[in-house]
Amino acid sequence: MAHDHVHLDLETGDRRVSIAIWANALLTVAQVLGGLLSGSLALIADALHNFSDMASLAIAFAARKIARRPPDARMTFGYARIEVVAALVNYTTLILVGAYLLYEGGMRLLDPPEVTGWVVVVLGGVALVVDALTALLTWSIRGGSVNIRALFLHNLTDAVASVAVVAGGALVILYGVHWVDPAITIGIALYILYLALTEIGGPVRILMLGSPPDIDSAAVIAAMRSVAEVRDVHHVHLWRMQEHENALDCHVVVTAEGWQRIEAIKTEIKERLHADFGIGHSTLEFEHPDHAHRNADLYGHGGVRR
Repeated sequence: MAHDHVHLDLETGDRRVSIAIWANALLTVAQVLGGLLSGSLALIADALHNFSDMASLAIAFAARKIARRPPDARMTFGYARIEVVAALVNYTTLILVGAYLLYEGGMRLLDPPEVTGWVVVVLGGVALVVDALTALLTWSIRGGSVNIRALFLHNLTDAVASVAVVAGGALVILYGVHWVDPAITIGIALYILYLALTEIGGPVRILMLGSPPDIDSAAVIAAMRSVAEVRDVHHVHLWRMQEHENALDCHVVVTAEGWQRIEAIKTEIKERLHADFGIGHSTLEFEHPDHAHRNADLYGHGGVRR
């Protein structure tokens, strides 16, 4: 399975994420202060969005470090799944931020406050530059992690949100249209909710041990059953151990003749799983037809009767 990855050493990747974190942290502080001084909720909304991106970057940075630790007695599968947990935390935070901004924007739309437009324009322009810089930094290391690639999309769309903030500030300066500010806030909030709700399913699916969405389970089972001397398979578990590692375990019933060449059958099944479906980790339990489970479920581990 071919992937277009950008290869950088880990230290360089960490350094670029660190720069992006500090840039977003400084921007967040500036936007919050500017939003309070100018009365612009849209600027504060953009600040909270940048803060969530900063938190996402910080969590991703920490997760990158932790994920490199080797398996041990406490974590026999290793620590790589910490990045999936980090993604779930990030998306949950985004949902909370989006819901809060939607509420505040609605309240202010009913009673629009006075907004100092030039502060909004200046800080919105600074935000646009920082968002573009962060997008470039995360783009350069996007091949290493699904989370980092998602962060790149966040920052790219943040730049678009910053353009909207600048446009809103300009309308306030030129025409005194103060309702534009809470309206833009609602737009940013809806975007945040859309982004989080559409992407949170991936981490949830991995943590729930769901089958990889890009793998056809029926095709996997058919491929195993097509191997010579394989009579049937059952108790199939197909899941994603971490972002880039698919796994499978199942029971394989072989014929009495096949029992004599079981190692060759195992090798053929594993090679086919890896070549056709990208399943690099597979655990196979073989059963003799005279002692196989009867009426066993295809998936899971139920329905076991002798």
